[in-house]
Amino acid sequence: MNSDLPYAQACENNKAPILERLQEVFVTPGKVLEIGTYTGQHAVHFASAMPHLQWQPSDHPDSAHFCKERLAQATLPNILPMIELDVGDANWPIGEFQWAFSANTAHIMAWPEVEKMFHGIGERLPQDGAFCLYGPFNEQGEYTSDSNRRFDQHLKSRAPHMGIRDLSDLSTLAESVGMRLAEKHALPANNQLLVFRKMKDDL
Repeated sequence: MNSDLPYAQACENNKAPILERLQEVFVTPGKVLEIGTYTGQHAVHFASAMPHLQWQPSDHPDSAHFCKERLAQATLPNILPMIELDVGDANWPIGEFQWAFSANTAHIMAWPEVEKMFHGIGERLPQDGAFCLYGPFNEQGEYTSDSNRRFDQHLKSRAPHMGIRDLSDLSTLAESVGMRLAEKHALPANNQLLVFRKMKDDL
């Protein structure tokens, strides 16, 4: 693999613990929509380890180019062609998918974009599907660590619309689009993997 490819150390650090949890959720064959593929490090690692899945990388049109060379060099048959996806668009350029995954996006997007992401996934997720969201999250309005507090301050200094999201807000948002926060897993560096599942019709 070309060492000059776009690279994120955080992706390298967290890909193994994230994969361990994803393997407990993405257990049956199906398509995974990844929102925010960025460098493609997650896509290559996860698709390689879970060959029963079709991995659909996507990113905002302004960022979609970062991962293309890495994905091409990986030559994995279960990584689908990259698509440009702005979650704020009404019509997403993607068909059906069984699962969805996104890492470190909710605190970068503006809150209306987070809402659009959840709405887009909630509308398309099948009854037995799930959406896995990775990143730092607050709980009951409080930071879970000093490092997350500092990170949140750094984000807001970069752009006022950025910031660590609260689990209660995300849970309420999920329920408004037919999903529920079913599981949350503590991962290294004060991050979590949240698993949202489609609510059953009789609930």
